[in-house]
Amino acid sequence: MSSQTSAGRNAAGLCEGRICIVTGAGRGIGREHAIMLAAEGAKVVVNDLGGAMDGSGTSAGPAQDVVDEIIAAGGQAIANTDDISEWSGAERIVNQAIDTFGGLDVLINNAGILRDRMLTNMSEAEWDAVIKVHLKGTAGPSHFAAAYWRDRSKAGETNTARIINTTSPSGIYGNIGQTNYGAAKGGIASFTIIAADELARYGVTVNAVAPAALTRLTENLGMGSASDEAKEAMGPKWIAPIVVWLASTESSDVTGRVFDVRGTLLAVSEGWHQGPKVEGTLDPSSVGPLVEELMGKARPNADMLGIDRK
Repeated sequence: MSSQTSAGRNAAGLCEGRICIVTGAGRGIGREHAIMLAAEGAKVVVNDLGGAMDGSGTSAGPAQDVVDEIIAAGGQAIANTDDISEWSGAERIVNQAIDTFGGLDVLINNAGILRDRMLTNMSEAEWDAVIKVHLKGTAGPSHFAAAYWRDRSKAGETNTARIINTTSPSGIYGNIGQTNYGAAKGGIASFTIIAADELARYGVTVNAVAPAALTRLTENLGMGSASDEAKEAMGPKWIAPIVVWLASTESSDVTGRVFDVRGTLLAVSEGWHQGPKVEGTLDPSSVGPLVEELMGKARPNADMLGIDRK
């Protein structure tokens, strides 16, 4: 069966003809992105290394299973099992999209792993692995996709291109036991804002989603014991609609934003802002009262739900 069969699709979808890469698309949230993109007419490169939750191991099965499902529904997709945390793998996946489908319109950086540990017990390997997959695994594909769109722009071509990154409530609000994961995801949020400013001149928007959903990565974080009703409300299918919309041509005026998506809730996350301020001092013994004044006026940090901590 051809991986590019398009029979069975009728009306044009929101992403008709859009060429999309989705990393970490073999399971969970990424799978939902790929399936919905294809249902809306996109041609999808389904990337997944096929490893375990901690990043160990490889398997072509998860990516190919999603491709088979898309093809069975009349969509167009091709599998990719490159390691996007390696620069060479990131380049190959971008080239594969261009070589197979004739271009690239959308990059969705979703791949990730977990190696949760309290900071006092975390190993160097646990830190490095998470930072590499999440942060470098976002930077690498974005670098090669952005270079492709820059070259098109310089050649006089018009882009309506998208990068959509996956951050996390842990990265923008904080969560105990996830200094490595939160640092990587916080970095992705900052990366999104800066890349949006850099790439606007080339016709590229850059946004991020901070999803909370019940997947194999979160079932051991207390979500696995939720009721059936709660599990339905927190399913990964709720994350895909905002991502598919951001991937479409309708989202051209939205860039540099982070969307908080948890179940049926959709919100825009507001980033760091300068809060209350006072005149500084050169005398360190006078700083205490100034900080007390500032803290009395400042809004508390958010909790994992994005609301003020009590």
